[in-house]
Amino acid sequence: MRVLVLGGSGFIGPRVMRRLVERGHEVHCMDIAPDSPLLDDLRERISLSRGDVTLMDDVMETMAGSRPDRVLNLAYALGAGEADPHPQVRLNILGMDNCFEAARILGIRRVIYASSLAVFGGQSLHGAHAVVEDDSRLGTSLYAVSKIYNEYQADWYNRAFDMRITGVRPANITGPDKIRGSMNHVLCQVLPARDEPVRFPYRDTMTLPLHVDDIAEVFVRVTLAEEPRHAIYNSGGESISVGALADLVREFLPTAEITFDHEAGGRDASGLYLMDNSRLVEEFEIQYAPFRQRVGETINEIRRSRGLPLVG
Repeated sequence: MRVLVLGGSGFIGPRVMRRLVERGHEVHCMDIAPDSPLLDDLRERISLSRGDVTLMDDVMETMAGSRPDRVLNLAYALGAGEADPHPQVRLNILGMDNCFEAARILGIRRVIYASSLAVFGGQSLHGAHAVVEDDSRLGTSLYAVSKIYNEYQADWYNRAFDMRITGVRPANITGPDKIRGSMNHVLCQVLPARDEPVRFPYRDTMTLPLHVDDIAEVFVRVTLAEEPRHAIYNSGGESISVGALADLVREFLPTAEITFDHEAGGRDASGLYLMDNSRLVEEFEIQYAPFRQRVGETINEIRRSRGLPLVG
């Protein structure tokens, strides 16, 4: 199968492309940063070109030239602030629209894209309820409403043109090389792994981490599916407080310096941390690695890169 990945040089993209190549698929990647070192081990195994997803000509030229069976769009602005909306709107909304419209024009029916758990808003808006795919999308941040609009875009194209555009809502994706977006769960693992201290405002702040290798596998399976049963899937994740994550890190690094300003007071302001992913698990037979195992892997990847003794 021939797969075009838009925005493949980011945190998730290289891991997705490695899996596709290892399973024998032909991979094309268009990215605004094709010289990224994250792609170094893939350069001889994929077709790589420079292109800007916010420019329709770039998207059309790349799709027409690669003639993919599937398009996976991982090009989006993550972790940007609210001060300057223009770049985010261009990338998250115009870029996604270019992807959908180019696929329609060229007769590419199957497109897969990244939405986000942010569409639901904070957990306090849903009580103690683990949200399912059809629950109300109550997010109000610029990023959240951009992703809500992406989902409306996808639904419209599916109805109007009989396309099969499918979205995945990743949780708080975690891993050793993450540098933007939700970061408390990352810093709680990475800084102690470097033997550096870390401090957080509240011990009881909740989060919903999912290791980047696990979400990469989700994107691969959804991308390769012929006819997914649904248009959107929740990823799920590990519902855990930052304090409990700190305790888990200390199982590997007993002397880790992780401190908190307050024991309580952060839960009510937490983002979404209860997400039902039964739809994804049942259809795609997804089984995530144990979260404790992933924490140990993250710590050791950091320590290996710095020549520090491994743990666990």
